[in-house]
Amino acid sequence: MKNKKETKRECFVRLAEARTNKILNMLHLLGNCSSKSNYDYTEDDIKKIFGAIEKEVRATKNRFLGIDTKEEKFKLE
Repeated sequence: MKNKKETKRECFVRLAEARTNKILNMLHLLGNCSSKSNYDYTEDDIKKIFGAIEKEVRATKNRFLGIDTKEEKFKLE
């Protein structure tokens, strides 16, 4: 069996696919919190959650475009 060195492209594809699928799975899990029979949340909570997610998506996209931004931790309250 040959030891083939992974190219930068192969490394990117491997990591980007795994990390994107992990994010998509976590979003699906977040969606499980939408059950009003199990959880109590406000419209303001929803705006904060999705505002933070959208802000981070924009910041991450900007990093790919060469524009660096500051990271912030999310807190609901």
